[in-house]
Amino acid sequence: MSMLKRLPLFPINSAVNDQGHLVIGGCDVTELAAEFGTPLYLYDENTLRAKCREFRTEFETRYPSVQIIYAGKAYSNVVLLRLVQEEGLGLDVVSEGELAIAKKAKFPMDKIYFHGNNKSVRELEMALRLHVGHIVVDNFHELEILGKLTQELGVKQDVLLRMTPGVDPHTHRYTSTGSLDSKFGFPLPLKEQAVAAALKIKGLNVTGLHFHIGSLIFEPEPYVKSVKSVLKFAADMRKKYSLELQELDTGGGFAVQYTLDQPAPSIAVFAEQITSTIKKECRELSLKLPKLIVEPGREIVAQAGVAVYTVGTIKEIQEVRTYIAVDGGMGDNVCPAMYGEKMEAVLANRMRARQAGKVTVCGKFCESGDILIRDIEMPKTVPGDILAIAVSGAYSIPESMNYNAFFKPPVLLLNEGKAKLIRRRETLEDIIRCDIDA
Repeated sequence: MSMLKRLPLFPINSAVNDQGHLVIGGCDVTELAAEFGTPLYLYDENTLRAKCREFRTEFETRYPSVQIIYAGKAYSNVVLLRLVQEEGLGLDVVSEGELAIAKKAKFPMDKIYFHGNNKSVRELEMALRLHVGHIVVDNFHELEILGKLTQELGVKQDVLLRMTPGVDPHTHRYTSTGSLDSKFGFPLPLKEQAVAAALKIKGLNVTGLHFHIGSLIFEPEPYVKSVKSVLKFAADMRKKYSLELQELDTGGGFAVQYTLDQPAPSIAVFAEQITSTIKKECRELSLKLPKLIVEPGREIVAQAGVAVYTVGTIKEIQEVRTYIAVDGGMGDNVCPAMYGEKMEAVLANRMRARQAGKVTVCGKFCESGDILIRDIEMPKTVPGDILAIAVSGAYSIPESMNYNAFFKPPVLLLNEGKAKLIRRRETLEDIIRCDIDA
């Protein structure tokens, strides 16, 4: 069987041309690798826009007031954020760096939500001076800082209070954020105290509550449980403190399909369960329907992105395994090593080649854990082949690093046969620019 069966995992409308080459966004991937070098990351504009529109459609047709905000930590780039803005999405940032990228992209500040469990004074002051729409408050220390800063600057800031609903999202422990034992949010025993404290700060306008339970969640049940828990709490806070829930932020974390054998539920499934639960619970609790905030990140960019490498060393260990080494690895895509993510790959220059057996795709970094894909069926591979890994658009670039003085790769945005460079490859000068020769 050829590698064509993996084509649906790649960006929408991906194809194979007469030369047997993978084509994305109307561009020949093999030709792009020759022109720009590898490692190389490709993003398909049509897929990005389609994902933004899918989220808006599925939630907005089911609920009266919705704001979809893109979780920038999945990948923030000036050009990408402009695209997200054009599609009507807001933005979630978690650092002054991400906020600076948004500022350069001229993203509307009133559509920005600033997250983070340990925001610095400088970051919070920057957010206040730029008049970001909302700050998602994570802890009592942050409340104290905001109280002082809003007084000093003479501003009033809309905030959401982040709650940990104590729900198990059934995902990797590194991507679970909604359980009681989490570094994020106000824990269950202290959530009422958090509301009381926030309402006393004159410079803050508490518009609602927020929760985020984790990433790569394959079932809607954890969202349903979290919505019920947080809305019941909101009803209690209305009785005790007259807190009117204007906004409910249910976070993101929706699963995406990385491999052929693990399909993910459609966005419609999550949208239906989340919105119907909110409407039902609000009706039973006599709450007005709050504005719904949803924070997809991975689901927006994952399928749109493809990592492209050149095959180098091939090491065959009889009756053990064959290692296929590429010119990147954990330096540009740490997710397989960190989270154990399983991925699928093809030979972009020989898409119709028949599979010849299992191999393990490894990187060039000085770590035995530098494995991109373990035991994947591939054709007979030779040095110089172009290997493309699907569903690489989320977190790969933001989590890339300079380990072994590695150059972070360039990024291209593809559309209708045209490739636009939106991030250049690093150089030797970039690697040493911060060193001081004392």
